[in-house]
Amino acid sequence: MGIFDKAKDLAAQHSDKLRSGVDKVGDVVDQRTGGRHADKVDKGQAAVDRLIERNERRGGTTPPPPAPPA
Repeated sequence: MGIFDKAKDLAAQHSDKLRSGVDKVGDVVDQRTGGRHADKVDKGQAAVDRLIERNERRGGTTPPPPAPPA
């Protein structure tokens, strides 16, 4: 399992925290730029949200653990 697979698994497990973080970052960017780039920030937030949703549907990438020997 590579580092990207681990990241996808963590993202699937903590999608609510990711969404909250993305929203907070977007709010900070809007505040610091005076809303001049709000359309771009919103577009970026939507793109990240779509990625999170797609990853949730896939349930991460970790295969199920092997069955214990009998």
